Amino acid sequence: MPTRYGDFRVAAYQDGAAEALVLVRGPLSGDAPLVRLHSECLTGDTFGSLRCDCGEQLDAALRMIARSSGALLYLRQEGRGVGIANKIRAYALQDRGYDTVDANVALGLPIDAREYRHAAAVLRAMKLRRVRLVTNNPRKQAALEAAGIAVVERVPLEVRPNLVNLRYLETKAARMGHLILGRDEKTAAG
Repeated sequence: MPTRYGDFRVAAYQDGAAEALVLVRGPLSGDAPLVRLHSECLTGDTFGSLRCDCGEQLDAALRMIARSSGALLYLRQEGRGVGIANKIRAYALQDRGYDTVDANVALGLPIDAREYRHAAAVLRAMKLRRVRLVTNNPRKQAALEAAGIAVVERVPLEVRPNLVNLRYLETKAARMGHLILGRDEKTAAG
């Protein structure tokens, strides 16, 4: 599939309701290829929402993979797994001052409903047992390792916050354990 990042091989994997689109650039040979697990974010990935850093992370990961080789698994887990309608409801609460965690809790939703068993199954189907994982989320690394995929290196994604998503990123770091680089740096807009 030709993209602005270069040509990728593309495949779809489905297991029941779990779906993943896989983009592969170059050979996946070698000890541990670069792999990104990216959860769907329609608002950030497609519409360029400034509320999150998802679109910027997707762009940075594809650029990183395009420079060498690797795979991006695009996981159909919108809104940290609660779906687009619930995500938009949570946005409405965020507009009233709730942070991303408290908004989900107020709606009776899990803070993060994503799971990565399907991603691990896809990696096994691709004959990948060892990866260098592009992520700021320690849960992804732990989930892959629990499923028997060795993460030999966590490769951080460096995306600078903007004035709109700064609180969101701080909440992800403080309350969800995400490893956000440059948290103490000035925002790109300030």
